[in-house]
Amino acid sequence: MSKYKQKKDLRSKIRWGIVGVLVLLLATSFFDAPSFFNKGIDKVNQVGIGIPTIPEKPFNLGLDLAGGAYLIFEADITDVDEAERDDALNGVVDIIEKRLSGGFGVTDPTIQTAKVGDSYRVIVELPGVTDVNGAIELIGETPILEFKEGTDEPPRELTIEEREELNAFNKEAEGQANAIIVRLQAGEEFGELAKEVSVDENSKNNNGYLGFINKRFGTESDPYIWAKNAKEGDISDTAIETPDGLSIFQRGIERDGGNLITTSHILICSAEFEGCPTQEFATNEEARARAQELFEQANAENFEQLATAFSLEPGADETGGDLGTLGRGVLIKEYEDAAYAATVGDIIGPVETDFGYHVIYKRGEEPGPEYELSRILVETKIETDFVPNDQWKYTGLTGKQLDRAEVLQDGQTGEIIVQLTFDSEGKDLFKEITERNFEKQIAIFLDGQVITDPVVRAVIPDGQTVISGGFTFETGKLLAQRLNAGALPVPIELIGQQTIGASLGAESLEKSLKAGAVGLLIVMIFMLLYYRLPGALAIIALSLYLSLTLAIFKLIGATLTLAGIAGIILSIGMAVDANVLIFERLKEELKKKKTLHTAIEEGFIRAWSAIRDGNVSTIITCLLLIMFGSSFVQSFAVTLMIGVLMSMFSAITVTKVLLRFVSPWFKEKGNHLFLGYTDKQ
Repeated sequence: MSKYKQKKDLRSKIRWGIVGVLVLLLATSFFDAPSFFNKGIDKVNQVGIGIPTIPEKPFNLGLDLAGGAYLIFEADITDVDEAERDDALNGVVDIIEKRLSGGFGVTDPTIQTAKVGDSYRVIVELPGVTDVNGAIELIGETPILEFKEGTDEPPRELTIEEREELNAFNKEAEGQANAIIVRLQAGEEFGELAKEVSVDENSKNNNGYLGFINKRFGTESDPYIWAKNAKEGDISDTAIETPDGLSIFQRGIERDGGNLITTSHILICSAEFEGCPTQEFATNEEARARAQELFEQANAENFEQLATAFSLEPGADETGGDLGTLGRGVLIKEYEDAAYAATVGDIIGPVETDFGYHVIYKRGEEPGPEYELSRILVETKIETDFVPNDQWKYTGLTGKQLDRAEVLQDGQTGEIIVQLTFDSEGKDLFKEITERNFEKQIAIFLDGQVITDPVVRAVIPDGQTVISGGFTFETGKLLAQRLNAGALPVPIELIGQQTIGASLGAESLEKSLKAGAVGLLIVMIFMLLYYRLPGALAIIALSLYLSLTLAIFKLIGATLTLAGIAGIILSIGMAVDANVLIFERLKEELKKKKTLHTAIEEGFIRAWSAIRDGNVSTIITCLLLIMFGSSFVQSFAVTLMIGVLMSMFSAITVTKVLLRFVSPWFKEKGNHLFLGYTDKQ
């Protein structure tokens, strides 16, 4: 019973193997030639069945099959240190690839570097390209590296027509505001009129109610000044200009908004504080000791002078540490608590916050009333409504001032970073930029595209900075190559070109396919006539091999060339060779009067070592060709290696499953459909 059960389980596994083979053959056929199957689907759908079509993805064809251009550039790297030349060339390759894919629509260019004598060359293959001159011009441009900062300025002046339209619109808005004021003065109810005419969507449905306005940020805005001088219930008799238009206000009640304090401070921090704008002090202890020294020296007369000279806050050399008059909730809590607790005229500290140690001078304190306001808003326009802001503006810092970029690993965190080093001019420019943009983003552009936009965490006076952002070593190295390619003077000159017409490529493809089809057909006929039934099964295995190989090429996006097709055709021969070895061993076992089942198992076992050794040696050869060969040889080697791997699968796995499946159909010793069978006793 147990032997019967084992046999039954084996047959079940074999049947599932056959199903797997058929499913794989069908799926890869659909993937390889979707247009062929879609034609049948379209015909079926004419009767209203609605079968979805198969997505079509073409094979990537190389230059010799699709036509296109073959360009050779020579790179002038005489000014580049020998140790940096490989990185410089790799950076140029990356720039060219990015330009072609982003600005020229070439999806799969082949770009390689080569050293010929003392010269360094960049070889570019552009399959399918017809505008060769345009590609040459695009490739030959010098990489452009730029550092930019954020801006809200319009990128250009308004034209005369735009200026006239702006003035006319705002003049009409002013007239609308005056008309509203007249209606209010005539006794119309403010809230109802706000619902009717205000363009402030947040307040109009609430009778124009805004809430309370205060002097929280230390400045008295125009609405605050009006409210301070008005009485409860008053309505402004002129429209007040606000950032979003012309506003007509109605004042409500006044209430106590808490006191406002006026302070100055001196900030001292160390590298241990996140966001410290300098690395002058390495530890918190050093920074605190310095803050304590300044606290002991400070008085009302010299505080501004000390802040200007020693405070590490960006811009303190211009403000003297003055933070102005502010209410609660604006500054960090520890600072506010200490400042509010102090008496006017006191100098306190050091007070520790997340930014560092502060020495605080409390210069004043005053009440901060709040006023309740409602408003009616009339829309106006500004220049940026006609000329939208460019997010970034030019700073003057470019790749010309970048000395070098290199990928490093942070010694403390282990994070991969890219370090930038500027020359003397770039050092001064970068210091100014980081001062202006502390805690803001700056952007690094390469060829007009943002490659990174870090936030400035410190003022950088020494001409060195790092870019971090979750890099792996490879992505960090890629970024460094891009930056160096923009910074290093690596001009390239076209020294040779060859253009292959699309018709010539199509003719080459047609001849290659015809040669492959004829060769495959002859092999199949030979296998069928000589090896009989096993030969027929080998034809099925070869069909799956070919379909699976092409599917892999399409799936990984490999580029098919004439050399690649030659590799596929050669691998077909090797796939057949594996089957021949298996069938010859099967023939020998059958001649020894072994049962068909035993002969099949023994045949595969005896053939495996020869198949393995031959294919492994071929794969090793392919790997060597890929590492050291030209692009033409590499294409041949890659397709041959993939073909060999697939041929091993088709011969050892698929053919074996098929033979195991059909063997129970015949008597124990087989019959004349198997080469080597004899009915002699």
